Amino acid sequence: MSSAQRFFEQLVEPADIRIGGERPWDVRVHDDRLLHRVLATGTLGLGEAYMDGWWDCDAIDEMVDRAQRADAVARFRSPLTLVQVAESKLRNRQAQSRSFTVGERHYDIGNDLYERMLDPKMIYSCGYWKAADDLEAAQEAKLDLVANKLGLEQGMRVLDIGCGWGGAAHYFSQRFGCEVVGVTVSHEQVRLARERSHDLPVEIRVQDYRDVDERFDRIYSIGMFEHVGSRNYATYMQVVRRCLADADGLSLLHTIGGLRSKRSTDPWIERHIFPNSMLPSAAQITEACEGQLVIEDWHNFGADYDPTLMAWHANLIPVWDDLPDYDERFRRMWRYYLLTSAGSFRARRLQLWQIVFSRDGLSDAYRPSGIR
Repeated sequence: MSSAQRFFEQLVEPADIRIGGERPWDVRVHDDRLLHRVLATGTLGLGEAYMDGWWDCDAIDEMVDRAQRADAVARFRSPLTLVQVAESKLRNRQAQSRSFTVGERHYDIGNDLYERMLDPKMIYSCGYWKAADDLEAAQEAKLDLVANKLGLEQGMRVLDIGCGWGGAAHYFSQRFGCEVVGVTVSHEQVRLARERSHDLPVEIRVQDYRDVDERFDRIYSIGMFEHVGSRNYATYMQVVRRCLADADGLSLLHTIGGLRSKRSTDPWIERHIFPNSMLPSAAQITEACEGQLVIEDWHNFGADYDPTLMAWHANLIPVWDDLPDYDERFRRMWRYYLLTSAGSFRARRLQLWQIVFSRDGLSDAYRPSGIR
């Protein structure tokens, strides 16, 4: 046994993961260069080696859950990670000049993929599974949760920051009679969102959130704050404050959160899935809103992202043959993205927060109605 293999086996042993084992969460190595690649490039090398077919695991989500709980992943700190951290201190990776990069490289890769992966409303964020039995019900329950927390009513003018394919805007306009403006950095999302909402008072724009300077009764952002970056968190809060028309106006932030404050993301996620992304910590959010907005409510249902991601993965399994434009390396990349994310949420190393802000503090106690 080589020293690299011995090190790797000792690394995963506390997680009860075996190299060459037969259990679903054990790792099967197909290329002997894997261990050296991982030692040299950390989680980036591990993910790219999976994309290249150098190793397999029948239950990647379970493997990641075990590895995260045993803190094995934290030891994969490669020189690339250190370079990324240093770079994030020197420049604003989420500057406005770079804001459309994630749209081009992630959200614009093909509506056909997302239509098959997501629920019929095409909501690309965590569902709310408390009383739901399937993905569609979980996503509608999440939208009702947002609506109730914001107290949406007919005639309200509402801003959707990072509107995706317009599913939330469409739902709030149709069900609650709101006039919704949605902004996104994805041209493909805009094209489809406009088609889906052409008969409703919904306006979808290709626009950076920093350029919005209009008054709204309510503002929400669902799954977009992960692209804002720590250098811009305060700017985001300032935009929300200036756009809330009333002192009692409410804004809801729905975002994935990390347990510790960081200024960079996992190198594999950065290179292959979400360029220029970054998960906020609770401390970073509270610091950014200080003097700008008042926190009225903070709700964590991060455990619900696990079944959401597993449902997305299950939706894709039978339809890959209908998507010939995505080769085997892409399929392995996407599978790895969904299942490693599910495992991280299952291990509770990632969280999902919904935070309700008022502009100046409500004149009465915050009591959302209809919360299940």
